[in-house]
Amino acid sequence: MKALERFTPQAAAYLRTAIAEAGCVEVFAAGKLDEAGLVSELVVAARGVDDAVPALAGFLDRGDVIVHNHPSGVLMASQADLAIAARAGEGGVGSYIVDNDVAEVYVVAEPVRAKALIALDEDQLAGVLDSGGKLAARLPGYEPRPSQLGLVRDAAAAFNNGLILAAEAGTGVGKSFAYLIPALAWAARNGERVVVSTATINLQRQLMDKDLPVASSIFKKKLKAVLVKGRGNYLCVNRLREALDEEGLFAGDDSPLRRIDAWSQNSPTGDRADLSFWPDDATWSRVCSEADECLGLRCPYRESCFVLKVRKDAADADILVANHHILFSDLAARRAGAGYEARAVLPPFNAIVFDEAHAIESSATSFFSEELARYSVYKQLGRLYRERRGRKFGIVTKLQNIRNLPPDVLKNFPAASDAVRDAMDELDRAALALIGDGQNYRLTPATRSRSEPLLEAAGVLERALRSLSDLLKTAIEEVPDESSEEPPVHEAKLSLRRLSELAGLCARYRGWEDDQESIFWLDRRRNAQGEAFSQLCVTPLDIGQMMDEAVFHPYRSVICTSATLSVGGSFAFWKRRVGLTQADERTVCREYSSPFPFKRNAILCAAQDAPDPTSPEWQEWINAALPELVAASSGRALVLFTSYTALRSAWDAVRPKLDALGLSSYRQGDDERSRLLDRFRDDVASVLFATDSFWEGVDLPGETLQHVIITKLPFRVPTDPVQMARSEAIERRGGNAFMDLSLPDAVIRFKQGFGRLIRHSEDRGAVTVLDSRLLKKRYGQIFIASLPETRKSFKNLRELCADVRSFLEE
Repeated sequence: MKALERFTPQAAAYLRTAIAEAGCVEVFAAGKLDEAGLVSELVVAARGVDDAVPALAGFLDRGDVIVHNHPSGVLMASQADLAIAARAGEGGVGSYIVDNDVAEVYVVAEPVRAKALIALDEDQLAGVLDSGGKLAARLPGYEPRPSQLGLVRDAAAAFNNGLILAAEAGTGVGKSFAYLIPALAWAARNGERVVVSTATINLQRQLMDKDLPVASSIFKKKLKAVLVKGRGNYLCVNRLREALDEEGLFAGDDSPLRRIDAWSQNSPTGDRADLSFWPDDATWSRVCSEADECLGLRCPYRESCFVLKVRKDAADADILVANHHILFSDLAARRAGAGYEARAVLPPFNAIVFDEAHAIESSATSFFSEELARYSVYKQLGRLYRERRGRKFGIVTKLQNIRNLPPDVLKNFPAASDAVRDAMDELDRAALALIGDGQNYRLTPATRSRSEPLLEAAGVLERALRSLSDLLKTAIEEVPDESSEEPPVHEAKLSLRRLSELAGLCARYRGWEDDQESIFWLDRRRNAQGEAFSQLCVTPLDIGQMMDEAVFHPYRSVICTSATLSVGGSFAFWKRRVGLTQADERTVCREYSSPFPFKRNAILCAAQDAPDPTSPEWQEWINAALPELVAASSGRALVLFTSYTALRSAWDAVRPKLDALGLSSYRQGDDERSRLLDRFRDDVASVLFATDSFWEGVDLPGETLQHVIITKLPFRVPTDPVQMARSEAIERRGGNAFMDLSLPDAVIRFKQGFGRLIRHSEDRGAVTVLDSRLLKKRYGQIFIASLPETRKSFKNLRELCADVRSFLEE
């Protein structure tokens, strides 16, 4: 084919000159097509040797082309060319080969041309939420909010112009409708799927059950939204059948397995959340769907597979409602080679909305971390071989039943399995010895000599795992060809992959000093019986590069929204933590103020006479202060702590006093989270003591919650290994770890805690801070300045209690 059928004359001349200047070796160029489909812009990205071009296709956009020359003049694609074209094609990028004179061109793969997109009318969409708009007509008592209208316009602009929008929307803005309406409109107009990702399954359900049905009702076109969860939420029929077979007659009609079986016969979803009872984690883990045990096409129950039903349902959805964890699972698969045009964990999509975007870093950190604990190793060994009530189960037993398999091929498994178990137990003992009386331990150059026993034990476990893997690999290879597609063989291959991954993690630990981009640390955990065990963790030092490569670069439009993204009016901290600084030219950061009357309905209180929170008398003072504060609001209080130790001490000291006042009290951990919140909501004159996750995601409008008591500013524990490592990295770069990490992180968490109070426009209440640093440290003003403007009472405890009582009685 003549080159001018694919290139403009100017582009061909540019490339011809670039090849000549490179000495006629291979040249790699990135090309962009004009409206006629001709390469009109070229950027030379690399110059190779005579027979190789660096495969640098990752930075091209969908619809672009890779262009390189063959100095020989023979324009046939080599295996290397085909491999480059295949990898680039996953992202919709084409591949062309030219001669040195750019006279001829060979098209290895066509680019996927981006279709013309239909822009959204930003003002029209905002009008949907304005007075007399379509949405207002569907919501009784609806009042338009200027900040919400602004967010709708900006979200629509992000879809239209391919932008990244960071939107801090205060409580009451109505951010869900503000992003759902443009997302639905974009899907309707352009046929492009949008993923809405949240931090929790609870918010997923709220979007599906409340917001999306209303928002989608205003469109003439019927739009489909599907809720997607991790496969662990769904029942695996094959695993259930195996568990029931293993239990045999010991599984009576009232056993959890029998009850799950009876439910599964009529359940349309297989979703654990739809069960009428809540099976314990140990039971559910035996029967839930797991990637490591999925037989795929070989499964005898494929036709009734609940995970497959969800996937089929999602295949033609316009909107996918996911949580951050499953979205990162999908993005990791695409980044690893699944590509952006095919199905990975989710069907392909073109835009992402992150709700609760303040949690992106912690969610990504959690997902991209790796862990090794004795129970994960025991689980793999149990999958291979286990005995129960005199019967044998597991993959090894199934392999033994394959006809014509050599009889001795599996005889060494018991000894090899025992060696792995013994090595894991020794590694666990070595890890717990390093942790000592603490909660965790981090591998650093300073702890190198102390860590040697751990690393030696990791090496022993790695070798034991590889020996077991070799036995399993040999067994698989000995399976006759006619049996090679049987389900037990596939199960064995899945187990082999997982054993190799565990061995690889041990190898990473042994070579930890060579991995400067990861944090290697140990954590003390406890099982249901209270027994301590260790967890070996590997955590990314920085997730910014991953986020840029997996999210912000490949996706045209990304909207990130939360009530807490900024610190003192600046988004710089959040942007740095999630890797957005690399996409500054596409990023728009906006604040949308809450319409709620905080200045009239909220009072911020701080105790001037509170002792320093690091002093020994602080806990005793807190224990004495809490009954007075709670009495001032007649209960109706949420008391937030930063540690379980402080919570337990306060609970033990304060509960009898609250009982004497006739006030019910509840404590995090005494019941499942949602049930605990229901009890607190229904018992108006009550107090909830909580920490950690209760700083966010608690939505209790009305009389139930009128007093939020923050016992300490929520700085991360200074001994947290991940926090320490990231702080040290900032210091090495010449930054200030406190100002660049600890303080802004605490401010965002503080804003989350404050946000538990006013949930509706008529809500009224007080936030009381019992940390003297808010008033006595210069940085305390940063915390105060990051909150909405409220009334204030900074006095001694007794006067402060009087102000709280008086304010709530107004």
